[in-house]
Amino acid sequence: MPTTVLIVEDEPEFMHRFSQAVASDPELALVGGASTARQAMTLLETLRPDVLLLDLGLPDACGVEVIRHAARRQCTCDVLVVTMFDDDQHVLESIEAGAAGYLLKDSVPGSIVSSIRELRAGGSPISPGIARRILERFRLTLAPPRPATALKPPGSPLTERETELLRLTAKGLSFDTISQLLAISPHTVVAHVRKIYRKLAVHSRGEAVYEATQLGLL
Repeated sequence: MPTTVLIVEDEPEFMHRFSQAVASDPELALVGGASTARQAMTLLETLRPDVLLLDLGLPDACGVEVIRHAARRQCTCDVLVVTMFDDDQHVLESIEAGAAGYLLKDSVPGSIVSSIRELRAGGSPISPGIARRILERFRLTLAPPRPATALKPPGSPLTERETELLRLTAKGLSFDTISQLLAISPHTVVAHVRKIYRKLAVHSRGEAVYEATQLGLL
């Protein structure tokens, strides 16, 4: 049986290009095309394709919502995102929602068919620049903690974890991001922040960073 493919793309040029490529391969079967997120969600449930070839920049909603819809409806298709969006938010949201591949339109291989085959073989076709940024993000997340002597200056009223958290706060990271980097819950981050404020006798993030800098804690 050929691999069935549903294409979701609102730009006629790319829809034609991808459709022609899929239709020309005997191992693939183009079962439908959609230009909006709503159409895509309907076709996903009725056609149940093996592969969803998806653009994120749809006129009525972000394509990530289509991926999430597929997951909620238990549509077990392999999702290959092909888009112009190269920012971290779209990339990470797509992968977290269930995308197995992420290609940028300006770097799509000569034949999209090869990427679909790689996807069906268990691979994850990802544009090189996107793959590098994902790896760098994982390196940051998995980076080993610095030695205790570097984390907590002598005489500091803060614990090692509080000092580490304050340093991340000084870099402008959000509490949600800090919780992910330190592998703790957002509630725990907030609890640490309150302790830091109390120990430094401050009432805001900016005051905490300023006071800690003046005391030589950062």
